[in-house]
Amino acid sequence: MTAEYDFKKIEEELLQKWEKANLFKTEEEKDQQKYYVLEMFPYPSGRIHMGHVRNYAIGDAINRYFKMKGKNTLHPMGWDAFGMPAENAAIKSGIHPAKWTYENIQYMKKELQRLGFSYDWSREIATCNPEYYRWNQWIFLKMYEKGIAYRKTALVNWCPHDQTVLANEQVIDGRCWRCDTPVVQKEIPSWFLKITNYAEVLLQDLKKLEKNWPSSVLTMQKNWIGKSVGATIKFPIEYSTQNLEVFTTRPDTLFGVTFIAVAPEHPLIPELVKGTDYEDEVIEFINRVKAISTKDRGIIEKKEGVFTGLYALHPLTNERLPIYVANYILWGYGTGAIMAVPAHDQRDWEFAKEYSIPIKPVIKPVDKEWDFEKGAYEGEGILINSNGFNGLSSQEAKEKIIQYIEQKGYGYKTVNYRLRDWNVSRQRYWGTPIPIVYCPKCGTVPVPEEELPVVLPENIQITGIGNPLEKLEEFVNTTCPRCNSPAKRETDTMDTFFDSSWYFFRYCDPHNQKKPFDKEKADYWLPVDIYIGGIEHAVLHLLYARFFTKFLNDIDMTKVDEPFKKLLTQGMVLKKWIKIEKLLDILGVDENITIDELKQKIEELNIK
Repeated sequence: MTAEYDFKKIEEELLQKWEKANLFKTEEEKDQQKYYVLEMFPYPSGRIHMGHVRNYAIGDAINRYFKMKGKNTLHPMGWDAFGMPAENAAIKSGIHPAKWTYENIQYMKKELQRLGFSYDWSREIATCNPEYYRWNQWIFLKMYEKGIAYRKTALVNWCPHDQTVLANEQVIDGRCWRCDTPVVQKEIPSWFLKITNYAEVLLQDLKKLEKNWPSSVLTMQKNWIGKSVGATIKFPIEYSTQNLEVFTTRPDTLFGVTFIAVAPEHPLIPELVKGTDYEDEVIEFINRVKAISTKDRGIIEKKEGVFTGLYALHPLTNERLPIYVANYILWGYGTGAIMAVPAHDQRDWEFAKEYSIPIKPVIKPVDKEWDFEKGAYEGEGILINSNGFNGLSSQEAKEKIIQYIEQKGYGYKTVNYRLRDWNVSRQRYWGTPIPIVYCPKCGTVPVPEEELPVVLPENIQITGIGNPLEKLEEFVNTTCPRCNSPAKRETDTMDTFFDSSWYFFRYCDPHNQKKPFDKEKADYWLPVDIYIGGIEHAVLHLLYARFFTKFLNDIDMTKVDEPFKKLLTQGMVLKKWIKIEKLLDILGVDENITIDELKQKIEELNIK
């Protein structure tokens, strides 16, 4: 017996033994109960950090436990390998994104194997592999066939220097995060997925997850979908045949409207102010506000606007209501125009005070007095100053006013959602090519399934300026699949969230060359029994994964309609760790901070 435990030698021998025996390799066993353990797969950034280890150690322990309990466990691993970091590495170091990515995968895989995690490596996937993203393209084409994928002109954050679209998170103080150029709002054609078609079922099916998902995640998804019931009301524009339509959840405040506010992007305004004395001032204000990102405008403090010289007519009283363009109204939320009721909406109240607009109370609190000179009363109560609706409660008035405006043709009851269709177009190189061809004769033509994948070319030069695929003639120039005439390829690539919205299906059948996965195999393994990852993915990734699962269910690719039976977010494992995570969040530091750095930060802030 040796004096010391030679862990390195013993562990290496065990790892080799496990690998040789295919100890964690899994197949479908009809007579054995399955258990699918999955952690959110990593981006191959180059090195495994402690955040990874914490996540994967949890999954490893759970997998080993259920394997010892006699379950047929599936515990796969792969790589979420497309995205911006690889392009940034190419710009900074001159390394091709593919080379950078695959070298990182190789290194990180060795690290995970050395840690002894119980993965079935025979099921390994990488989303940048054509064998994988071929099926991204296949799913996209199925969505296009069903009317879920469509193209329209969209307003985006645009960097004039880099010639590219920026996500809201990449706009810092109105400037490009990389080159510091002022960002502008620009309309460009983009591809969207009609996730709004699934808004109601995504909302209602959250009830199925109540027992096994954290309540905080369910609340975040519910709020993101944002169902609201109200009315769409038409306000005729004076001396015009046009109407401004507004959506409101408070039709009981209709008689308190004293002005109309519209988003700077509203298409009617430039048309209606053209040639008037107000045109120059209005257009200058519109351009100034449009340069601010939607994210920043959503939390703007100072309410600003410009009078357009236009008036709308109140549909019930015929009062003239001034129309303003305002910085706190967002295009894409509702109709991009609001009926402003300053007595009962604090934002409208602040705007009205700034521009000396009347404040007209129409709701009286039931059990208290309210000073409308000090702020808006946003609660419900009893109607006043509302003609024949006086004395009704807010709830009664909502229904009766909606009925009245419907009878008169002034509007209609509406169910609205905060959720918007998903823009999946990216003017980037390192992503899945969108399988569409544009033909002068045939128009927009999907690439035939038998021609997939549309392979991402590797002979590319990445400078950080614009989309390099647009400049690669051998990629752009092609022939129309229908008429064989000269045509152009779509050069946008897919948002990387597309890749991760269905990867858990591919693990069930990762080597299938004929379809994304075999239905029988997927239905054996799915849903995932426990999904482990960071709570920062509570909305987008998890919502998109649910959306894809429901779409695949609709086209009869799977019988499941929810992908993840149980969700475990890392911060919920130990109570002590919850406190640590909260502390890190308060301090504004990353979870990879060292102990010495954390101590220094605490001392700087004088925290005991």
